[in-house]
Amino acid sequence: MNAERFFTHPLGIVFSAGTAAFLWGSAFPAIKISYEVLEIGPNELSEQILFAGYRFLLASILIFIFLKLTKKTIRLQKQHVLSLSRIGAFQTFIQYILFYIGLSYATGIQGSIIAGTTTFFQILFAHFLYHDDKLTIRKGIGLLLGFSGVIIVNITKGEFILHFGLGEILLLLAMASGGFGNILARNATNSMEVGYITSYEMLFGAIGLILAGLPGAGFVPFHFSGKALWLLVYLAFLSATGYILWNNVMKYNQVGKISVYLFLMPVFGVFLSNIFLNEKLNVFVFIGLFFVTWGIIIVNRQKSVRLEEESTLTV
Repeated sequence: MNAERFFTHPLGIVFSAGTAAFLWGSAFPAIKISYEVLEIGPNELSEQILFAGYRFLLASILIFIFLKLTKKTIRLQKQHVLSLSRIGAFQTFIQYILFYIGLSYATGIQGSIIAGTTTFFQILFAHFLYHDDKLTIRKGIGLLLGFSGVIIVNITKGEFILHFGLGEILLLLAMASGGFGNILARNATNSMEVGYITSYEMLFGAIGLILAGLPGAGFVPFHFSGKALWLLVYLAFLSATGYILWNNVMKYNQVGKISVYLFLMPVFGVFLSNIFLNEKLNVFVFIGLFFVTWGIIIVNRQKSVRLEEESTLTV
């Protein structure tokens, strides 16, 4: 079975997108634990950014090793530098500066749910960029339900108090950047291999993160214990594997069809945060997940082409 057949087969899509979502969902508690082990505080922004840079630098190295072992192309072509730099800027550099800072101010559960908004951003971007992937009334209702879930999950401590602060805003901006970066990566697959794209965009993004973090943190401000090293390796592994799988699924399928699988990421993140961070699952988290789930179902409902065309929103 070749790559296209695998990544377009229903089971291949579920396995690949589901695995990517699980890996990314596990990043939330892993990052929180890393902050604790390395004693990175919420106000130590340079250290957070530098740590992100080391993570993605290692992730790119892992992909280069994989490409070398499988005899794939690893030599950078001059004509691809600008395109790969743009992808790296949005998919890694901008997204993860905002993500790491935002996560330090939000709980693992809230951060996990907000991360699901990447789906909404990708569907919106697809509406403007692809003539066969327009935003419809059905998708609009799904988006509304999903965003309602994001708001509901931020009602904390079992009381009707809306908590939507700096951390949550930065996470939303991070997801918008990541969603746009995913679209750029998808477009680039028309002329480049997925592994080649992923390795270099991570490398370029990592260099930017390291350069941004160095002035305030120094080159090696961390004291890496065995546990800290394993966490760093795991975070690099989940990034490398997750993006390879996700970029392949995006390459062979419509954005609107595949993006919805990203809603699995906050679901995994919620329960993994409960297991590893002992964060409570209050009733509002489940209500929020219920809204998000219905958003997924509505977006994925199949209708006739004629009805879809009649209900297309003119945005």
